[in-house]
Amino acid sequence: MVRIDELKPTQSNPRAHTTNRIDQSSSEPVQANMQPQQDAAEDVVIVGAGLAGVGVALGLHRKGVRSMVLESSPALRTSGFAFMTWTNAFRALDALGVGDKIREHHLLYERLVAFSASTGEAAAKLSLKMQGKSGPHEIRCVKRNFLLETLENELPEGTIRYSSKIVAIEEEGNVKLLHMADGSTIRANVLVGCDGVNSVVARWLGLHKPILSGRSATRGLAEYPDGHGFGPEMLQFIGQGFRSGVLPCSDTSVYWNYTWYPSPADGDAEESVDKMRQHVLARLRAAKIPAEALDVIERSEMSDVVSSPLRFRSPLALVRGSICRGGVCVAGDAFHPMTPELGQGGCAALEDGVVLARCLGEALGAGGHGSAEAALAKYAGERRWRAVRLVTAAYFVGFVQQSSNPAIKFLREKFLSGLLARVMVDMADYDCGKL
Repeated sequence: MVRIDELKPTQSNPRAHTTNRIDQSSSEPVQANMQPQQDAAEDVVIVGAGLAGVGVALGLHRKGVRSMVLESSPALRTSGFAFMTWTNAFRALDALGVGDKIREHHLLYERLVAFSASTGEAAAKLSLKMQGKSGPHEIRCVKRNFLLETLENELPEGTIRYSSKIVAIEEEGNVKLLHMADGSTIRANVLVGCDGVNSVVARWLGLHKPILSGRSATRGLAEYPDGHGFGPEMLQFIGQGFRSGVLPCSDTSVYWNYTWYPSPADGDAEESVDKMRQHVLARLRAAKIPAEALDVIERSEMSDVVSSPLRFRSPLALVRGSICRGGVCVAGDAFHPMTPELGQGGCAALEDGVVLARCLGEALGAGGHGSAEAALAKYAGERRWRAVRLVTAAYFVGFVQQSSNPAIKFLREKFLSGLLARVMVDMADYDCGKL
């Protein structure tokens, strides 16, 4: 396989094209020369078949615009098990035409309860049966594989091309030449990077690398064939240097997550699933966490990647950086990676998909008008400040929830927990609009 960092400049060739090569060890484009081996032409190429990528593709399909999705893995990547799907995400899913298919398989939450890990007492209770600015709130924990498969099944066959890894992006006038690991080349008029936190497309645009937050996360999913007994509520446990959530997806499945500040005292916890499970259980048992929450973790399935560092893109980088340039843009985690405290990473990716498909559809669809470049600029203008607000709020909420500072702990126990819960709901009270 050709790797990006193995591509080296060749001798000058009057027929070769100038390539902006993205070196894996650097965030700066590097100039090189490459001669494409074979070309396939596509109007819109989307890199990455996650929530943003498949969402953009489905939105474009609804607008009558064909696209190709390049996914480096051999199948849909469903790591992470589940994610919080807030009101704003369901509005996006409705715009894409799949909202009801998701609703019928996942519980509707009625309340959020945040417990103090120090006292075991409820620090905040918030009813979720409330009206927002654009209608009632709707919050569910959705299985990631179910959502991705539902979105994929709505696409024309062959839209997603698996085992397709880009090793270099090259400009030829207004066309982008995508050099693939198998030696082929794809010519794209529009290139959309939905390739995650380590996005090749984001680096090509010159966006600064995401910042390490100093925290890590692990998660799992437990199945209860005979029913789990949890009510339709989000349970959070905060304080003591960690944040954990227990979130029923359906009557028989429960998702959990745990974020913490790694330290040498953790030992070899990240070496295996069993060691990580025992690490999490030990931390939670030392706090005042109810037995039914511990049981979820004990019986759960966990990923082979037992934990991952939490990264976010600096709000300043989002304000100043190039979200789009020419016929290239980014969406989802390639655009606005954020820490998970708001549960908005996947939701914002779905918003991106609807807005981007709407903008491009107006330019490229039947009877469309305007250029793709102008459409991408319109998308960037609409999404930039929404992303800044989400990234900033997520970091703030996480800092307060996990801080061990005595003053912050006191304020959190007395009234900040309720405020933070309200921030989570308020940030979800958003409508990205229709296609």
